[in-house]
Amino acid sequence: MTMQSAIEISPDMPELVTETLRVSGLSLARGGIELVRGFSLDLAPGDAVLMSGPNGTGKTTLLRALAGFIRPDAGDIRFGELPPGEVAADCLGWLGHADGLKPNETPRAALRFWADLTGQSRKAILPLMRAMAVESLIDRPAARLSRGQQRRTALVRVALANRPIWLLDEPAGPLDGGGRARLASLVAWHRARGGSVVAATHQLLDWPDARRIDLGAHR
Repeated sequence: MTMQSAIEISPDMPELVTETLRVSGLSLARGGIELVRGFSLDLAPGDAVLMSGPNGTGKTTLLRALAGFIRPDAGDIRFGELPPGEVAADCLGWLGHADGLKPNETPRAALRFWADLTGQSRKAILPLMRAMAVESLIDRPAARLSRGQQRRTALVRVALANRPIWLLDEPAGPLDGGGRARLASLVAWHRARGGSVVAATHQLLDWPDARRIDLGAHR
């Protein structure tokens, strides 16, 4: 796949080790209510999938199952040949509804922590912050950032970890038009490197060649 991207790869970002995801016959229930039935998906390096559907159709529950946070009622999830619990730390970048920023913590401190935790160079932080237009906020406590600025910083965290498969829950929720454009560029950059993305969204995101799945059809 060849993609144009406004984001340059940081010279301190190591090559991405790509991975595949295969989901077959997945069924999920919550509180005795079936949310997803017979869901299957093949995700190759460079792919993007946008999952939509009304509230309560299981978008977040499905992402949490892919991440290994919950066990499906039926079906199988494999990253390469392994289940989520054996590979999640090495191949998944996760973004849930929360942005993972402490109120009194600055982006500099938070992103340095995540770089060290995931074994990445701190030198990649600023280029990625510039890509998301939050570099001027690097020393501002998270409590003084807008929701959109917090989300952009959280997306930097996901990219900084250098994991091949991103699972994103409403990534564009608090973003304005400029933020959504930068998110699209970040995703394009990730896919061009061989990364892949599964995103749950209520918003219409214009990501080239992304597959769209209505989870309402899997109930």
